[in-house]
Amino acid sequence: MAIKITDECINCGACEPECPNNAIYEGGVDWAMKDGTSLSGDYTMMNGDVVDADKRFEPISNDVYYIVPDKCTECQGFHEEPQCAAVCPVDCCVPDEMYQETVEELLQKKEKLHL
Repeated sequence: MAIKITDECINCGACEPECPNNAIYEGGVDWAMKDGTSLSGDYTMMNGDVVDADKRFEPISNDVYYIVPDKCTECQGFHEEPQCAAVCPVDCCVPDEMYQETVEELLQKKEKLHL
C-alpha cells in the first residue's frame, strides 16, 4: 500500500529528502518516473499504462506535498518503516487505501525503480 499525504500537511518539507525513491514532491511541482531512480525508456505504471520514464506529469496536488503512488514502496528494502511518516511532525503521511500492495509487490517495485 502506498503512502499518501493528507491535506493536514503544513508544507514543512521534512518528508521529501527522506524518500529513497524520490516519490515525494512539493505541491505544484511536476514529476517524472525517472526522478531519483535508475529508470530510462518505457515504464509500465500500476494502471497498465506504458510511459516514457522521462515524461513529466502534472502535479498530483498544487497545495501540499504529495506522493506519487507508482514510486512509493513504503521504504521496503530500504528502511523498517516509511520514512515520510516517521519524520512528519503532524502525522499526515498515512497508508493510501486506494493502492493495496503486498510487501513482495513493493519489493518488486523497488527493484524496478533501482536496477
